[in-house]
Amino acid sequence: MPRRVIAEALGTAILVATVVGSGIMADKLTDDVAVALLGNTLPTGAILVVLITILGPISGAHFNPAVTLVFSLRREIVASAALAYVAAQVAGGVAGTLLAHAMFELPILQFSATARTGTGQWIAEAVAAFGLVFTILAGLRFRSDAIPWLVGLYITAAYWFTASTSFANPAVAIARAFSNTFAGIRPADLPGFVLAELLGAVLALALASWMLSEPKPIQQPRPAE
Repeated sequence: MPRRVIAEALGTAILVATVVGSGIMADKLTDDVAVALLGNTLPTGAILVVLITILGPISGAHFNPAVTLVFSLRREIVASAALAYVAAQVAGGVAGTLLAHAMFELPILQFSATARTGTGQWIAEAVAAFGLVFTILAGLRFRSDAIPWLVGLYITAAYWFTASTSFANPAVAIARAFSNTFAGIRPADLPGFVLAELLGAVLALALASWMLSEPKPIQQPRPAE
């Protein structure tokens, strides 16, 4: 368990450091918002492939309380371990934000002023989390070896087709509230994002439980006595 919890904290820290750090770098290099978003997207998708590949065998590479919630509801992780995972993910995410600030010589402790709220943003986060969880569950059902690439590519795409740029992760959302940079989110907007993400994850679990269930064997009629 200690190794699993540390893997979750480390993975989430590196993920958030990549999200925040690449956002800072992109913002420094260009004034074009579209180009900056692309510079934020590609590193995020790429690091997810790396992190899931190397840490998945240790902890399952959740890095996301919504994912941990789903596996807890599937009874694949006990409640105490799930709580430890979530605590590690949130702590690791905040540490990743602070590390990104340190690398770029910015004030370490910040609070975002970037407003991200409204019905469109909440729907986008529910869709982003729904798609992420469904991708994971379908990958486990049909192509478990491809999950690192499936998740990395999904998030890369979701950055661009969701209005919220696909946070899809309560721990990442919380961590990004501590960064008044390109990737930030205003702390007051966190509740809407987190609730939408959890709702999307649970809806994905419900659909996957029905759609991806193992087919039942056909009962052959018993011969007459």
